[in-house]
Amino acid sequence: MDYSYPFSIDWSTEEIVEVVKFFEGIEMAYEKGISRDEMMARYRKFKQVVPAISEEKTYFREFEEESGYASFPVIKELKASAIGPMIKMSR
Repeated sequence: MDYSYPFSIDWSTEEIVEVVKFFEGIEMAYEKGISRDEMMARYRKFKQVVPAISEEKTYFREFEEESGYASFPVIKELKASAIGPMIKMSR
C-alpha cells in the first residue's frame, strides 16, 4: 500500500479513524472479502462522518484515484445483498 486515505482536516481523530477503517473495508472487499455485516457497520460509521452524498462521492473518487479500488460498486453490492454473506469484489 503506497497511498494515503482521503480525509478532512476538520475531522476529529476518531472521525479520521472511522473513515480509514471504512476504506480498509473497501480494500478487504477486493483483496480477500469482508462480511456484509462488518462492511455495513463500517459504512454506517463512515456516513456519520460524511453524511452528504456529494461529499461521499468526492472521497470515493479520491480514494479510487489513489488506490485503484472503487468504493461505489462495493456499496452497491452491500445494499443489494442479503444479511450474512461475504462481499468479495473483483477488479
